[in-house]
Amino acid sequence: MTAEAPHILVVDDDNRLRELLRKYLADKGFRVTAAADAKQARERLAGLSFDLIVCDIMMPGESGLELTQSLRRESNVPILLLTAMSEAQHRIAGLEQGADDYLAKPFEPRELVLRIQNVLRRSRDAQAAAAPRRLLRFGPHAFDLDRRELKRGQEEIRLTAAEAELLAALAQRAGEAVSREELSQQPSAEGSGRAVDVQITRLRRKIEPDPRFPRYLHTVRGRGYMLRLD
Repeated sequence: MTAEAPHILVVDDDNRLRELLRKYLADKGFRVTAAADAKQARERLAGLSFDLIVCDIMMPGESGLELTQSLRRESNVPILLLTAMSEAQHRIAGLEQGADDYLAKPFEPRELVLRIQNVLRRSRDAQAAAAPRRLLRFGPHAFDLDRRELKRGQEEIRLTAAEAELLAALAQRAGEAVSREELSQQPSAEGSGRAVDVQITRLRRKIEPDPRFPRYLHTVRGRGYMLRLD
């Protein structure tokens, strides 16, 4: 388990089930913190950051539905509800309060893991879509530094992984000469200056109006290569 592993808060008043879930999810690589009720969950949330909450609906005092409704006023942390109620209206009520998914008891632990993974993936995708995109523009081209995607107008220019990493390295230092040695250390590079030369040639064929007279991907004699913006 690493510090980058998703951190899950399990909220359930059933001591046996709560401990079983804690151990099972930890064995699957998640960081897990447990709470016996809504009050304890709030204490955990006040001091820790979580990627997802797994919460039972039927709890004494403040129910899982009430906790979900309250949390939605102040947080977008994904919530997966556990419910022994199979009626459709109860499941719908959970979604109406802001839950991201629900799972009816009894359930297979493996299904819980799959649902957790699906909710986490949707959450990451939503955050990525909402985040400002780092676009670098040169001529008619736009290069997405986060997605490693290059477009000419609306047309996508297909890049190999090595070409995309090379262009990203140059784009992050646009207007500055980057040595062949540095460029050869990119994750997808083949580890040689000659390989960088070949990739630059290929990129020029895809980007330059006339690869023989580069407008954007310049060779800086004795220093390396540079991406020049307009």
